[in-house]
Amino acid sequence: MGFLSQFQTCFWTIILFLFMVLNCHVNETALVLPKNVTVSAVFVFGDSIVDPGNNNNLPTIAKGNFLPYGRDFKDGPTGRFSNGRVPSDLIAEEFGVKGLVPAYLDPKTQLQDLLTGVSFASGAAGYDPLTAKTANVIPMSGQLELFKECIKKIKGGVGEERAATIISEAIYIVCTGSNDISNTYFSTPFRRPHYDINGYAEFNARYANQFLQDLYGLGARRIGLLGLPPIGCVPSQRTIGGGKNRDCYEAENQLAIAYNAKLSGVIDSLKAVYTLPDTKLIFLDIYYPLLSLIQNPAKYGFEVATKGCCGTGLIEASIFCNPTSIPLSCPDASKYVFWDGYHPSEKAYKILVPIIINTHLNEFF
Repeated sequence: MGFLSQFQTCFWTIILFLFMVLNCHVNETALVLPKNVTVSAVFVFGDSIVDPGNNNNLPTIAKGNFLPYGRDFKDGPTGRFSNGRVPSDLIAEEFGVKGLVPAYLDPKTQLQDLLTGVSFASGAAGYDPLTAKTANVIPMSGQLELFKECIKKIKGGVGEERAATIISEAIYIVCTGSNDISNTYFSTPFRRPHYDINGYAEFNARYANQFLQDLYGLGARRIGLLGLPPIGCVPSQRTIGGGKNRDCYEAENQLAIAYNAKLSGVIDSLKAVYTLPDTKLIFLDIYYPLLSLIQNPAKYGFEVATKGCCGTGLIEASIFCNPTSIPLSCPDASKYVFWDGYHPSEKAYKILVPIIINTHLNEFF
């Protein structure tokens, strides 16, 4: 073999090697999906945990489109209620779809975005219709209406056949319920006189059940329902109901546990109804994975688990975590389990999402 041939062989070997290295690096966070499985898109419904900015133009105080929100995000504040990315983004990345899930109501969202999934979630929403009404945000029923509108746009853009494939091969994530506990049941006089803890959990489970049936009716077949976190242990709820030592607000945690039991039961009952092989309904527990971070912060590389990074870390969230909070905010949010008084930090999400998705991966397919 002549020098030129040897050089060409070496050159293309190096190029191929670099391509493989770069390709592996780009996709290193994505899961390895089962053979012959495609995830076309990720569509998301719920509250501020998965809202990337749908509330930005609503007349509500439940917003996060200003600093210090988004201070560690490449685009700055977008309406995500964290210092960086949120679970909707990370879940889509885990499934190899894309690294950011845009807000459906973002004026910049285009047809191409719709084809691989968007979030309809609205911060401060809940299964209880009163929760969204009180906060003046988009209720779960309204989020379904937006999804119907989205489907029409997809069909108009790529045709009925491709649209049907996108809808059936997508992953659907539903994440809400915490605001029903913290903002409605324990903070207003409207529900507690009529429902004890189990009664209120059952009341909301009926709404969750109807939501999932309606979502199924629109073509969703792979649905992951996130349970509630230990809401009584988030910083603001410790301050409100944890006494002088700021312990966890146990009454809220008890309701979260009862709520999760009912939601898990809803999934089980729907599985018995929707028995076709392509239908996958999964309850995703977040309560105990997050509780582990809170109770064992050092194990996961955190230093602070009872206060948020924003401001004093004791109560601030949404409009109360704002530019005036910046001088008091922590310099490094990655040391904190919580970004503000209510929402975890991006680092906490980056630990939690792979744990939850990996635990249930095979159930989606």
